[in-house]
Amino acid sequence: MNLAERLDSLLRFQTQTRGRWDWVSPLACLGLALIGVFFIYSAQLPVHGRNWITQLVWLTLGAGLYLAVSLIDYRFWLGIAHWFYLLALVPLLLVLVPGIGSERFGAQRWLDLGFFTFQPSETAKVAVLIMAASLLVRERVGTLRDSLGVLGKLALAVGLPLVLILLQPDLKSAIVLPPMVFAMLFVSKLSARFFAGALAAFLLIVGLVSWDTWRYAQFMETHGYSYLRDRGKFEAQTWFPLHDYQRNRIISFVAPEKIDPMGIGWNQRQSLISVGSGGLTGKGWTQGTQAQLGYLPRSVAHNDFIFSVIAEEKGLLGSFTVLGLFGLVLFNGIRIAGLARDRLGTLIAVGVTVLLTVHVFVNIAMTIGLVPITGIPLPFISYGGSFVLSCCLLQGLVQSVYRFRKDFA
Repeated sequence: MNLAERLDSLLRFQTQTRGRWDWVSPLACLGLALIGVFFIYSAQLPVHGRNWITQLVWLTLGAGLYLAVSLIDYRFWLGIAHWFYLLALVPLLLVLVPGIGSERFGAQRWLDLGFFTFQPSETAKVAVLIMAASLLVRERVGTLRDSLGVLGKLALAVGLPLVLILLQPDLKSAIVLPPMVFAMLFVSKLSARFFAGALAAFLLIVGLVSWDTWRYAQFMETHGYSYLRDRGKFEAQTWFPLHDYQRNRIISFVAPEKIDPMGIGWNQRQSLISVGSGGLTGKGWTQGTQAQLGYLPRSVAHNDFIFSVIAEEKGLLGSFTVLGLFGLVLFNGIRIAGLARDRLGTLIAVGVTVLLTVHVFVNIAMTIGLVPITGIPLPFISYGGSFVLSCCLLQGLVQSVYRFRKDFA
């Protein structure tokens, strides 16, 4: 092939590949990531923390992971879904082994690899997504009777990692999986009877949790126990699978006067003050008193409550900027799901979008007092290596769906 032919081939290749990349989501994610770095720096400025540098490292690695996954046809994952799923279960089992799993704040959720502390639940989210998509593509889905087989397999595939995550315990990672799977079932056009039954089951669970929390409050007050000092007294006497610290979080939300405001309710109270004091334009970057003076605890200001720092320092306009960028990512994910020309692509794009939506909604609702504190992080903004990498991988899958959709000429 002579030089002219090579140039002609290159031009034709560029013409064919033009438009293969969606730029809306990656640019919005980049904006969110940069905002996160700036406000992680601000939240830790009083103690001269250097986590913002570490976050930059993770974001750089995440960008590489995003690019690598984007270049792989998403249908590739269909062939290795079972192996990837089994591989993701291994660290979930290892983290529960005493001496192997690293314990912090009463939870055993991390594997200390020396140079990197790995959280297996983040990999499990991706594995459940791919496994659920694989099952729904391969099996028949329709009426409830026709779908019993696939629903049984799906319950097992989702339930096993869910139980292992709850044993850590890690409620925040567990609560994001059911909405993702239900959304994937919905786009698979499962019978409406299933969702009616699921709604009834959800209301039953809410009722049971409410009843159990009421019994806990009665028990603590009858015996004169302190909610904070005597945690564990009630859980040793009940069959309901909640820990007392989780019950305390629920009570601090519905009846904060029962909980010492310097204890379990402190974080949410200071978060509300942070958000409310920001006004329209905020107090200025690095000028937020709640985080700078330590009222918003420095152990959570740069991760779970990073949105509170943004709201205080950049006000309503800064908050709306963050929400707008998330809106672009999430609506674009739905757009890409609609562009996909096979069920697998649609399921992946919808699953990723709903998973991130739950993270965004619960985190922000938690900081403004709409839901109990769960410790769920904010995608691309909260500090954390495992979470950053999983977010980048998930968005890479969506980009792959866009690039390799079947209707592309």
